[in-house]
Amino acid sequence: MTRASLIDHTLLAPTAGRKAVTALCREAVDLGMASVCVNPVHVPLAAELVAGSGVAVCTVIDFPFGASSTRSKAEQTRIAVDDGATEVDMVVPLGAVKEHDWDRVEQDVRGVVEAAGADVTVKVILETCLLDDEEITRACDCTQAAGADFVKTSTGYSTGGATVHAVEVMHRAVGGSLGIKASGGIHSPEEMSAMLAAGATRIGASAGRALLAQEEQA
Repeated sequence: MTRASLIDHTLLAPTAGRKAVTALCREAVDLGMASVCVNPVHVPLAAELVAGSGVAVCTVIDFPFGASSTRSKAEQTRIAVDDGATEVDMVVPLGAVKEHDWDRVEQDVRGVVEAAGADVTVKVILETCLLDDEEITRACDCTQAAGADFVKTSTGYSTGGATVHAVEVMHRAVGGSLGIKASGGIHSPEEMSAMLAAGATRIGASAGRALLAQEEQA
C-alpha cells in the first residue's frame, strides 16, 4: 500500500470551480490517491474524470456545521450517490453531541448510512476540536453502532484541525473496527506520518502532493 493510496485529495473551498476540480482529479489519478473529496455540486464532474481509475469519489454532507435535520442529510446523501459519489463524509449533529444526546447522534448517523446504501463508504466528522475526550469516545461509539465505516477528526473549517491526541482517543475507542480519517491542517509528510502512527488509516488533505514529498532525514 502506498502513501498516496491513504489520501483523500481534497478541495472543499466554496470558490473552487470546474477547472480546479479537474486539476484535482487528474492529479489524484496520476498519483493513485484513495479518493477526491469535493463539494456536492462537483460530484458528477469528478465521477466522470476518475471513472475506471480506482480513485473513489467522496463528497461532504451537511458541511461544515452538521446542523440540518436527519431527513435533510439523508436526502443530500441520496442525491450525492445518484450523482456518482462512492464515499460520503457527514458532519455529526454537534448540538446533540454537546448535550450528550447519544440516541439522537446514533439515529442521525444511521439515517445517512441507510440513505447511502451498503456500497457507499460513510465517514462521520466529529469536529474533535470542539469536544472533550469523553465526547469523542461516545461519538465514536454512536458511529460504530449506527453502521458507519469511519470516524473523522475535522471539517477544517472550525477552530482547529486534526491532532495526534484526538486520533489516539479515536483509536482507543474504535480499535480496528472502524477506519479513522485525520483531516484538517495536515501539510507535511512528517505530520501525515504522525497521524498514521497514532492510528489514522486515511488522511484528508488539500496539500496531497506535498504529503508525498520525501521526508527529511533526522
